[in-house]
Amino acid sequence: MYKRHYSKFLRADPNRLHFAAHSHHYWPDITRDAVLEYWDQSALLADLKWEVIFERIIPKAQARIARVLDLDRPDGIAFAPNTHEFVIRLLSSFDWSRPLRILTTDGEFHSFTRQINRLSELDTVTVTRIPTIPLETFESRFKSVCAERDFDLVFFSQVFFDSGYVIRDLEKMVESVKSDKTVVVIDGYHAFLAIPTTLRAIRDRVFYLAGGYKYCQSGEGVCFMHIPRGCRLRPIDTGWFAAFDRMEGEQSDVVQYSDNAYRFWGATFDPSGIYRFNAVMDWMDRENLSIEVVHDYVGQLQKRFLEGIQKLASPVFCDKNLLIQNPVGERAHFITFRLGNTGRVAQALKRANIIVDYRGDRLRFGFGLYQSVKDVDALIERVDILHNQGELG
Repeated sequence: MYKRHYSKFLRADPNRLHFAAHSHHYWPDITRDAVLEYWDQSALLADLKWEVIFERIIPKAQARIARVLDLDRPDGIAFAPNTHEFVIRLLSSFDWSRPLRILTTDGEFHSFTRQINRLSELDTVTVTRIPTIPLETFESRFKSVCAERDFDLVFFSQVFFDSGYVIRDLEKMVESVKSDKTVVVIDGYHAFLAIPTTLRAIRDRVFYLAGGYKYCQSGEGVCFMHIPRGCRLRPIDTGWFAAFDRMEGEQSDVVQYSDNAYRFWGATFDPSGIYRFNAVMDWMDRENLSIEVVHDYVGQLQKRFLEGIQKLASPVFCDKNLLIQNPVGERAHFITFRLGNTGRVAQALKRANIIVDYRGDRLRFGFGLYQSVKDVDALIERVDILHNQGELG
């Protein structure tokens, strides 16, 4: 139904079955026009292009994000090339002359996990990690710790990248945090534009991170963070955009910060990703592609895949190895299998021109709009051939 909008990516290798939409979603054709629009504006306007970017392009993207997340303050959205920049600025906002207490999980994405692991080497930093497994009790266990102890930072994912587990009630998770002084950060990268989400009830309490590489279908370099109203944090890691709306005012010896999301901006960046993001959102509007429509479409593909794999009686891709057993509607846009020989299986799939990915012992199949039922059937057929050839172990 939607494959025609991805013709350039699909024509690059017509035989490739790309089931890694959760990692790098194909871009619709319209994004190429967006890149050319940015290039042409740069040639036409030169230095003056930044007036267009900050007066029209960025506000448009902010408004789109606010609408998706049910937020009432678009200027509370900051942009950066990646979410790691935001994590560093948040961490740099704390008083490092005092001990720092962090609550998180053992299922966060690599960049945050690596950074926190490095910080935990310091005597002044205490990191409490709640295991995500067993998934069925995770939320209650996490909320119990939140309610019992004080933390400076609470950081958790809305959808865990290594399992596809979806937090069912963000509001209750946030409400369980004991102190209103605790900084609460939600990594929403695997949820934004995939899982219907409203932040309205917690908009003044949480920071929310996401970006364009996955379900935004916009590629690299366009990540964002929602900043709660009234935030007065002063990141040590700060760029000149952090006081962008005060550049023409009186100069002060005290480092100034904007009263809105600009306080978490960095410095000069490549804005082409924001052009691509706006093009994708315009296209989704024209095609009446709401998040609910996309979520339902992906759910149908997942259902087809699981039913087809079950008929194969695969000893690898079977219920026993399926990490999340609950209905498709409660699963993220990827399906995770927990295997003992994940790397070998992934390489066998790659040789058959099936693109998936794996993290540790978990192999992930991601689904998106550029796939059809025929693609899912072709995937199942190739998996069956690999089984018959003994390639999957």
